Amino acid sequence: MSRLRPIVVGNWKMNGLKSSVAEFSRITEGYDIGLRAKTDLAICPPFTLLSTFAVVALGSRVLIGGQDCHRSPSGAHTGDVSAEMIADTGATHVIVGHSERRADDLDTNAVVHAKARAARRAGLIAILCIGESEAERDGGKTLEVLETQLAASVPDGATADNLIIAYEPIWAIGSGRTPTLDEIAEAHAHIRHQLVLRFGDEGEDMRILYGGSVKPSNASDILAVENVNGALVGGASLRAVDFLGIAHSYP
Repeated sequence: MSRLRPIVVGNWKMNGLKSSVAEFSRITEGYDIGLRAKTDLAICPPFTLLSTFAVVALGSRVLIGGQDCHRSPSGAHTGDVSAEMIADTGATHVIVGHSERRADDLDTNAVVHAKARAARRAGLIAILCIGESEAERDGGKTLEVLETQLAASVPDGATADNLIIAYEPIWAIGSGRTPTLDEIAEAHAHIRHQLVLRFGDEGEDMRILYGGSVKPSNASDILAVENVNGALVGGASLRAVDFLGIAHSYP
């Protein structure tokens, strides 16, 4: 088990209405003293629920994050939300570079780099996502892709206090498929190596999450892999019983 304190992050994606406060409240209520001793918990709801969830989370120590941010602090960017706006809700984290943003909104490594810098500017912790496609995995390019994405997406001056890396093999997200434990270990070891090469001892302290079809039934095995310092959870985070079940996988 890693010496780093783990964090389990729920990405609600484009799910959740005001009525979802009840389900989120079950998460905050379930984050008891025993679970707090083992892991941090965070939920990244859609923008429409950020302020509401931040209020509900007060006193529970459940952390709140956004799912994306714009590069600029303000301006003529219709439909976008700045990192400063996210921080203003009481959130502490923001996801940048998720594969769905990279694919659907054409977020390049340079864009992700700028968004990670924006998160730091606003005092947020960036959860920066990287991961290979199925074709890249089958072509034996996984480690090359991860190395390239890390080099181009992570800004200089990153620290363990302002950056978390999330490894999400694109082909595993929402598919029910997961890499083997050996494949996860290889990817996370490579990410750790690259972080240490670039940031020295600081790279040893950066948390690396695994994401991609994490659920209560496989969480214990995945979270026990070396250099896996938590999980970025998609669909399973929408139900308190499943999300808390994943968090409880820590002994």
